[in-house]
Amino acid sequence: MPDTHPIPTPLASPRLMPGKGEESETLAEARRQMEICNACRYCEGYCAVFPAMTLRREFSAGDLTHLAHLCHNCKGCYHACQYAPPHAFGVNIPATFATLRQESYAQFAWPAAMGAAFARNGTLVALAAFAGPSIALLLAILLVDPAVLYTAQTGTGAFFRVVPHELMILLAGGSFGYALFALAMSGRAYWRATAPGARPGAAPLAEAAVDILTLRYLSGGGHGCNDLDEGFTQARRWLHHALFYGFLLCFAATCTGFVYHYAFGWKSPHPFFSLPVQLGTWGGVLMCVGSAGLIWIKIVTDPGPVAKRLLGGEYAMLGLLFLIAASGLLLLALRHTGAMGSLLVLHLGLVIAFFLVLPYSKMVHGMYRGLALLRHAVEKRRLRPLGGGG
Repeated sequence: MPDTHPIPTPLASPRLMPGKGEESETLAEARRQMEICNACRYCEGYCAVFPAMTLRREFSAGDLTHLAHLCHNCKGCYHACQYAPPHAFGVNIPATFATLRQESYAQFAWPAAMGAAFARNGTLVALAAFAGPSIALLLAILLVDPAVLYTAQTGTGAFFRVVPHELMILLAGGSFGYALFALAMSGRAYWRATAPGARPGAAPLAEAAVDILTLRYLSGGGHGCNDLDEGFTQARRWLHHALFYGFLLCFAATCTGFVYHYAFGWKSPHPFFSLPVQLGTWGGVLMCVGSAGLIWIKIVTDPGPVAKRLLGGEYAMLGLLFLIAASGLLLLALRHTGAMGSLLVLHLGLVIAFFLVLPYSKMVHGMYRGLALLRHAVEKRRLRPLGGGG
């Protein structure tokens, strides 16, 4: 029987970098496949991965981790590859790189012990989504009259009669601050391991920023992704745009509300046509569309280039993002009714849960991918492609 090289399963405690122990099976498999690709080069124009691949003849652990994060999982190379399964070479770059990315999330997690959270990521996110609202509800019952949760609250400061302002700031601000710090520490470790000594200038920074904001490489080689089969579509790119920019609009709504409260003394809930409410409304709609659409694509996509063991965490995070957006929109629609209190506690609990699992979920891919695009922009300016094999 031909040797089809099945994709290794993610390791609970991967060791990827030189000097840190034995190399993971996934890393060795990624190196084998990249060496085949570097000799073939049929896909060198497909995305950022293959031009970056041609800049080297050998692949260190840091190089392979960098290439894995450059991959936007458009799956174009899988459907074009003459060596993809069932060929004996068994080249499956999307699934192999997805598994390697997951291992690198655990490798660079801060604190290090939290790397284990990626082994059962779907369970972690689901438990957080349940625990967040439950704890928020318990605190609200302990700190305010329970009747307030079920009676209509209107006028200035209505939200703070349900959840005291100081508690809301402490929980949301504290969890968000922790998430940012943990992400910064993880990103620092990743950069040191994959791009040691690299000092990006203005031009690489600008190029990487444009690539990130336009999601350029979610267009594959320019025609789109192969989300369903070998046919090209831009659906996944536009759904990512909806989720990404919807999230940014919701964040902008929160920041605007913060300025309103502390700079002008304008307390929530604000009028429907105020800036915070409009930003949050459209942001919530886009997040619902983006998260639901991406779940649909994962359900109907061709399973061949998919790392199936990672789907639980991806479904759970997309589901959490949908619940956050949907609960926010429901809160807006019913904020002058007796349902406001329960919806506020539900929404706040989901948001806090999201912040706490943010550094230990699929959401970290945005940071790592951005850093990989930055390194790629730096390398393009100082390295030349090497000649490939026949």
